[in-house]
Amino acid sequence: MIVDCHTHVGEPAHISPRFVADARAASGNPQQQLVVSLDDHWRAMQDADRAVVLGFRAHHVGYVVPNEYVAEYVARHPEKLIGFCSVDPNDDDAVAQLDHAVLKLGLRGLKLGPIYQNIHPGDEKSRRVFKRAEQLQIPVLIHQGTTFCSNVSLEVANPIQLQPIALECPELRMVIAHMGHPWIAETLVLIRKHRHLYTDISALYYRPWQFYNALVAAMEYGVLHKLLFGSDYPVTTPASSMEGLRKINDVTRGTGLPQIPPERVEELIHRDTLSLLGIG
Repeated sequence: MIVDCHTHVGEPAHISPRFVADARAASGNPQQQLVVSLDDHWRAMQDADRAVVLGFRAHHVGYVVPNEYVAEYVARHPEKLIGFCSVDPNDDDAVAQLDHAVLKLGLRGLKLGPIYQNIHPGDEKSRRVFKRAEQLQIPVLIHQGTTFCSNVSLEVANPIQLQPIALECPELRMVIAHMGHPWIAETLVLIRKHRHLYTDISALYYRPWQFYNALVAAMEYGVLHKLLFGSDYPVTTPASSMEGLRKINDVTRGTGLPQIPPERVEELIHRDTLSLLGIG
């Protein structure tokens, strides 16, 4: 089964002009698409068997995709789509929002982005959310890595900041998005050390040298089995992400550098992600 564990939806009203402008400036693509219709999302997901659809709630950067919006969409396609809610730990009622999204709306995981939400993951406001997610037995997909936004602090973004959370919440399943780039080494040692920590490979294949080195390092650390497939749609698609994975060795063709065995690539693409995250 092919599971895309990292996809986004969002209308123009959900994403601030500044967020879009920063993304386009950083990518060098003035047409960079972040807003996507639900119909476009659905068409792109035909290349996967199941897909996680993420809400988002980050007031600091003006990116708020309501949990109700996600819940209504995934309810149309329950055979394929799985909804993850989002809460902003800065909100006084963040835990109540999480309870509502999971217990009332039926969403099955949580999306956090401390760098976008302008809060340290170790802040007490964040910790109460992590603890409640552990109690609810839902996984957390967390953007703990760099970003293009100009009004955020990289100081809160290094994946190593999740170490105290992993120790305090040992049963909490967490997925570090984008292998925590550029702090990929930190991500790999974290997922090796902690039983319920994983990482996804979304939106990395278009930096082929970094991507190749990341997977070689994961192989050498013995954690390829903890890498999950994801696209970060609409930044990329499931189809292009699979193509990029299958071309992982092209960058070193004809050299003596290590190769990622094709069968390990196929294992990554077809990983039983839902069971690993407890939402099988």
